[in-house]
Amino acid sequence: MAERPHRRTPDQLRSRLWFDNPDNPGMTALYLERYLNFGLTGKELQGKKPIIGIAQTGSDLSPCNRHHLELAKRVRDGITAAGGVAFEFPCHPIQETGKRPTACLDRNLAYLSLVEVLYGYPLDGVVLLTGCDKTTPACLMAAATVNIPAISLNVGPMLNGWHHGERTGSGTVIWKARERHAAGDIDYQQFMDIVGSSAPSVGHCNTMGTASTMNALAEALGMSLPGSAAIPAPYRERGQMAYETGKRIVDMVWEDLKPSDIMTREAFENAIVANAAIGGSTNAPIHINAIAKHIGVPLDNDDWERIGFEIPLLVNVQPAGEYLGEEYFRAGGLPAVLAELIGAGKIHERAITCTGTTIGENCKGKFSWDRDVIRSYDNPLKEKAGFLNLKGTLFDSAIMKTSVISKEFQDRYLNNPEDPNAFEGPVVVFDGPEDYHHRIDDPSLGIDEHTILIMRGAGPVGYPGAAEVVNMQPPGALIRRGVLSLPCIGDGRQSGTSGTPSILNASPEAAIGGGLALLQTGDRVRIDLNKRSADILVSPEELEKRRADLKARGGYAYPASQTPWQEIQRSMVDQLSEGMTLKPAVKYQKVAQTFGVPRDNH
Repeated sequence: MAERPHRRTPDQLRSRLWFDNPDNPGMTALYLERYLNFGLTGKELQGKKPIIGIAQTGSDLSPCNRHHLELAKRVRDGITAAGGVAFEFPCHPIQETGKRPTACLDRNLAYLSLVEVLYGYPLDGVVLLTGCDKTTPACLMAAATVNIPAISLNVGPMLNGWHHGERTGSGTVIWKARERHAAGDIDYQQFMDIVGSSAPSVGHCNTMGTASTMNALAEALGMSLPGSAAIPAPYRERGQMAYETGKRIVDMVWEDLKPSDIMTREAFENAIVANAAIGGSTNAPIHINAIAKHIGVPLDNDDWERIGFEIPLLVNVQPAGEYLGEEYFRAGGLPAVLAELIGAGKIHERAITCTGTTIGENCKGKFSWDRDVIRSYDNPLKEKAGFLNLKGTLFDSAIMKTSVISKEFQDRYLNNPEDPNAFEGPVVVFDGPEDYHHRIDDPSLGIDEHTILIMRGAGPVGYPGAAEVVNMQPPGALIRRGVLSLPCIGDGRQSGTSGTPSILNASPEAAIGGGLALLQTGDRVRIDLNKRSADILVSPEELEKRRADLKARGGYAYPASQTPWQEIQRSMVDQLSEGMTLKPAVKYQKVAQTFGVPRDNH
């Protein structure tokens, strides 16, 4: 049993220095009176009750999180029942499928905004309402930075999508329908109908895309209640979990149980192991590395390979498997997965969680009854399902997700008995997705099944924000011949719902002089998974000449900033391998403890 945190007294609440500070009656009166004007009472605000924030990420602009407008009511009920006072406030909206040029541009903006709210307002603790891809890391990054008691609650996945008797997984069905459209099997309206069928209810992606992944990893980190990540958004259990989350945060305030107590090195290692077992998104290392930076825990992509690569795939959910969110929830969700990993000795069982108990106490023995959806550790869908971290003259680091390597891809590129798990070929280089869409079907490019597709100009600086554009499909002519995937390499990202085994998140990106900037169409590239290498098969002398020419031209050209935030972020953002954090921001850690309460405003 974990040692319980000490109990705080009412005099130790942060909010008291706003609402009940006899040493400064003038400022207390100013802070207090305006919070009475919508019906709160002085007894509530001065009654030795914790003030709990509800960080609301749901809105009409964020359909994946919109159900939080309702769930927040149950969170509020739980806070009140446990003796707290709830203050709900809006967060900067982030919708993966709605924001141009990319929602990832807004992750750091939402993070900055939430840091200011959590630090500068009279909050003793916070419930982080998460869901769509970037909302979860933005909220956890902010909670890590400020370090007041915090707990996360995701909105939950949508119900299963169905079309003509087949499951249609959100996101994943888009990439499959895109292939069929390129092959001429379906027309425009059929394309819209098939994809639309995958979003039948409120909630985020029902596949194991980035949304489901990041919320599962929030649970694996210990920042959300056990079993909460997998509950479908419309299910009654989602509202019940909202209520329990509201109740729990009040106790966390009294226990002074903070993100720094929960998100330890052991917790991050648990998250890496869990990600491999669930077939998690290639965006996970970016966001988890960023959260770790803000909490002060060393973590890099080498850790993802060292800790996670040999973990088997246990969850049979799209895109790496067959099923969707409802089956995964009914099979036991993440606690059932963690039970397998605990049984295999792959989890740090003593890592503390938001419950005040350990992850071992929460999940040990909670095995699944449905062995088709959640496999046992010794009967996985795939052995060694984690990420590879590739390095070489192309880049210093790039991620490859091995759990989605299809038999077609394996047979074509990785099964040469004289050169196993390696391939090489000529490249066709695209500068951004517009260039790709304009030229991919150009027969003069000579793209065949041996060609490697390169996407550059898609990173944190070049795009800006690092867009999900690397999952490039082959030309329609190849798709019609049954070649459904080509090797893809890029300095941008890929949707977590994609089943393509691309090499992603290449760092440094072309825009700051990375190796991809030196590539020319027709060059040959070699990828060796055994050696974890990715190299340009061009002489060092030629590469140096190209580098000098690139510098003389002023570097790799990318589009001008279109908004103030684009320019600001470009000036200080780190690379994807480093979590795409804002470089000046990571030095601000445990702000509430380091700096105390901010200065008075009058």
